[in-house]
Amino acid sequence: MEQDPASDRRRQSLGSVIGSVFASMFGVQSSRKHQEDFKRGSAKIYIAVGLLATLAFIVTVWGVVQLVVAVAAKP
Repeated sequence: MEQDPASDRRRQSLGSVIGSVFASMFGVQSSRKHQEDFKRGSAKIYIAVGLLATLAFIVTVWGVVQLVVAVAAKP
């Protein structure tokens, strides 16, 4: 079964890229989706979304730690 070459050239939506980045961060990316990302995706957008997701994760963990420390420090 041969795929239409025009379908390979379509760009992925931002939602699809974000979904792929989060799935890969949790290690649940399917091989079919992984192949689609390599065929249709742009490395620049994946790097940018990955860096933003990593920054958001770090800030969230930092915020939770600060909250726990503040609650634990109350007399």
